Amino acid sequence: MHKREINSPDAPMPAGGYAQAIEVTNNSRTLYISGQIPVAKDGSVPDDFDSQCWLAWRNVEAQLHAAGMNLDNLVKVTVFLSSRAYALDNRRIRAEVLGDRKIAMSVIIAGIFDEAWLLEIEGVATA
Repeated sequence: MHKREINSPDAPMPAGGYAQAIEVTNNSRTLYISGQIPVAKDGSVPDDFDSQCWLAWRNVEAQLHAAGMNLDNLVKVTVFLSSRAYALDNRRIRAEVLGDRKIAMSVIIAGIFDEAWLLEIEGVATA
């Protein structure tokens, strides 16, 4: 698999550690990851945003690992936040999780299915 960042000079450059587009060539498998919620295996939900965000990312990684993939295989992530107030914390934690990896990214402020959940993360990965 080969991934190439695309940031057209005819559009604004990305601000926040992502790519405007990702081109994938020679991929043989695609994994669509359903929205991963901030719920632990035992059913518990942390109270604070940071803990919920880290847990949702761990759940994304768990799905990747179950498919024999890792964060390097991610090409697109959508984060649904329950409030704009969490945007900067979300960006900070995403940067810590992804490091230097650049992926296509969307963040949407939305009503979340369960009021206890402060975010949900879905993704697409290729291998």
